[in-house]
Amino acid sequence: MATGRMEDLLHSTIETAIETALETGLETGMGPTTSSNAMVFVLIAALGLVMALIYVPLRLFLTLTARSRRLRLLQRIRQLREELGKPVNG
Repeated sequence: MATGRMEDLLHSTIETAIETALETGLETGMGPTTSSNAMVFVLIAALGLVMALIYVPLRLFLTLTARSRRLRLLQRIRQLREELGKPVNG
């Protein structure tokens, strides 16, 4: 559900950026070359946004899983140390 929300946000952001770039180009009387440069800029900015929307959740997931693995390993080490400290019955 969060992925759909991010996709909707990305889609609306790209649409808004393209509309704004085109409106600004028409208002200032830019020629085709300048309009083309604006479209390249918007495309690169949109790709950067997509990369950020993928990178941040992925980085959070990897960080959290690494921490939980480390915590489980430390708990297992503590448990083994406690077991080694107990006298052997038998």
